[in-house]
Amino acid sequence: MARTQAAEYDQRRRAIVEAAAALYAQHGFLGASVADLAQRCNTSKSLIYHYYQAKEDILFDVMNTHVQALDEAAHAISESPERPEKKLRALAHAFMRLYVGAADRHVVLLNELDNLPKARRAEIVKLQRDLIALVRDMLLEIAPRLETKARAHAAAMLFFGMINWTHTWFDPNGAVSADEIADMAVDVALGGLVRAAG
Repeated sequence: MARTQAAEYDQRRRAIVEAAAALYAQHGFLGASVADLAQRCNTSKSLIYHYYQAKEDILFDVMNTHVQALDEAAHAISESPERPEKKLRALAHAFMRLYVGAADRHVVLLNELDNLPKARRAEIVKLQRDLIALVRDMLLEIAPRLETKARAHAAAMLFFGMINWTHTWFDPNGAVSADEIADMAVDVALGGLVRAAG
């Protein structure tokens, strides 16, 4: 019986996080109250507070679940025996699928980080930096003539710049698929790396 209760508890927390992601993506964290979230979940404020002590805790879970999914995908790919070019392509595909599948969480992550308490914000930022470092090292493997971590870091940031903001214009039902976007981003990055590495 305890396991059923635990499963139900986790399921309800996930439902709150999903609703909060949509609400915060649409109205912003500061523009959406716990009462708004309760209404969206068809429940009461007191029940929301049963699952979360503070509104900021919900915001953290919205971001953390998204970044953890990106981190798990990235590490699984980076630990594979594939060539670095193939790893970068697999990573772009995985990230684009996660961005499309969790578009609201991605918007919240990009727009609401400053609304987290300092310690919680540091947790998310550390995961983000780890992801950037992973891509940076991958790019250094692909183009050793980048020579310095600083230049490879800049290349990694440019790579993320290509895919991180696709939520502002990409249509999952449009003529170009998420996988095609991923391939385009990698092709641009790799072609640019050849020239940047000189």
